[in-house]
Amino acid sequence: MKIKKSSYQGLQSHVRNLRTPEIEVWENEYADREYHIAIEIPEFTCICPKTGLPDFATIKVDYVPSKTCLELKSLKMYIVYYRNVGIFHEHLVNKILDDIVKACAPHWAQVEAVMNPRGGIATSVKAEYKKRKSLLGE
Repeated sequence: MKIKKSSYQGLQSHVRNLRTPEIEVWENEYADREYHIAIEIPEFTCICPKTGLPDFATIKVDYVPSKTCLELKSLKMYIVYYRNVGIFHEHLVNKILDDIVKACAPHWAQVEAVMNPRGGIATSVKAEYKKRKSLLGE
């Protein structure tokens, strides 16, 4: 069986190296306590790298902070950056997760993109990070 090369091949080879805005953090005074922070961003937009058409989504971030927490204004500026970026949904979620982990080194984090349906297809992508030694005992 011959595998046909996708016309999407190579469109996202740069995704891990995107120069996104810095996500700022602030010191967590309750780092000794396990608690979740849930953030929902209902007005996310990016561009489909294949068609150039806009994609709309709700981005959901849930994390268990360690020594620092995400600063929301800088997170908003970070999210706005994607407005003119062509990126696949799967890559988007993983890139956001990577940048959140880099910014605040949480014990655990999950990012989900619930994409608005396009062409009769609804897509939801979720990625998770677990620190090797966490308060969660995982």
